Amino acid sequence: MKILLLLMVLLIVGTGAYHVFKPLPEGLNYKGPERPLIDARLFTDLTWRDASDREQMEYAIFDEVFRLIGQAEELIMVDMFLFNDSRPDDSHRPLSEQLTEALISRSQQVEDIRIVVISDPLNTFYGGHKSPHFERLRDAGIPVIETDLNRLRDSNPVWSAGWRLCCQWLGNSDTSGWLPNLLTDGKATLRSYLALPNFKANHRKVLIVDEGDHLRGLITSANPHDGSSKHSNMALSFAGPAVNDLLASEQAVLAYSDARLNSTSDISPNTVPEQAESVVANVVTEAKILDSALAMIDSARGGTKLDLAMFYLSHRKLVTAFINAHDRGVEVRILLDPNKDAFGHKKSGIPNRQVAMELTRAGIPVRWCNTHGEQCHSKMLMRRDSDDKWQLLMGSANFTRRNLNNLNLETDIVIRGVTVTPLIEQAQAFFDRQWRAGPASTPVLSLPYEAYSDHSQLRYWRYRLMEATGLSTF
Repeated sequence: MKILLLLMVLLIVGTGAYHVFKPLPEGLNYKGPERPLIDARLFTDLTWRDASDREQMEYAIFDEVFRLIGQAEELIMVDMFLFNDSRPDDSHRPLSEQLTEALISRSQQVEDIRIVVISDPLNTFYGGHKSPHFERLRDAGIPVIETDLNRLRDSNPVWSAGWRLCCQWLGNSDTSGWLPNLLTDGKATLRSYLALPNFKANHRKVLIVDEGDHLRGLITSANPHDGSSKHSNMALSFAGPAVNDLLASEQAVLAYSDARLNSTSDISPNTVPEQAESVVANVVTEAKILDSALAMIDSARGGTKLDLAMFYLSHRKLVTAFINAHDRGVEVRILLDPNKDAFGHKKSGIPNRQVAMELTRAGIPVRWCNTHGEQCHSKMLMRRDSDDKWQLLMGSANFTRRNLNNLNLETDIVIRGVTVTPLIEQAQAFFDRQWRAGPASTPVLSLPYEAYSDHSQLRYWRYRLMEATGLSTF
């Protein structure tokens, strides 16, 4: 019995270790070459309360998504994390239905257009129920690829090692559920609940379409998810050769999920006009996003300004990097979501309030988005140098271990300019609008650190344990 017990322990530990360090599928953890960025356009969503406490919303991102889909003639590739209609109430925009309708409509209007949808299996509760949107798309002849998460490294090995041995092989059923479903009013299986604590995802939010004689890409922090429709978000739409890199990064996800997109060789390659803009960009995925963020922060010196707007900030290397930058004389401002709401449910404030305590004690100013049920969901790091050079990092990735350590699938874009352009001015204005609109102004878009400060050492070390082990949803 002792030998059997020892063998079982070794098997579980060995399984966990392998799936933490195993090779990534080819094409992940990608950094594209530095490319000229052509015709870049920034789009933002913002929700706030006016002086009469009425909810006001500015929508732009999915209006652009639907416009791009509506003009495509040859290719539409969608890779979106949350693609379902779960929501706390009926006041939310039906984004999932609108995206489904837009894709089906375009497939009916344009013969032989190539459309593929990539998404996360959370939308079917890991195979525990059928997604009505996915089924409608498939019935219309549009392939929907649910990303094979089992090929990714395990972010929560304490759970996943045992799950891989006991439960992975059981598959799932979308007809035999008996437990309450977290996404719909139907039922789900126990196997869905057992898969949930693996806590990993295809968290990308990407659109690629043809536009005229070239390709256009869009990278965003926004999901086509009804319950997320009121979140504050950002998106960048762009042309140029960087879109080809974006397409290659998506082809890699299709390939390792045992799917593919038919050749796009008949779409003209993206070329650079003679008078290209003085802005360049790299498409980055997974841990290359962390490398890019650290490079932006660690090379900053006195006279440089760093602004961060982030839904989750918990990665220890980044927290340390911000504090060190502040100590070098860099002007750092951090705008965070208070982590108090999630689709009608209250949250504990972990991890942002614990990180904010560290940053504030180090002398870094922190403000909270003034949310009322929605989330401050932007993921943007901006750097402005004294000589007008600037850098912008934005996309799907939160600044957490799970998002940046080759555990989730993520897509960001790093943009650099040598002179002030409308793009960086628009990004700066979006940040400043939320930062400055505090209690003395109307509308109140942000609140001081004291509004949600939390100095509990118990919750601080709980955050540290969750971040280090993966026993968390962030």
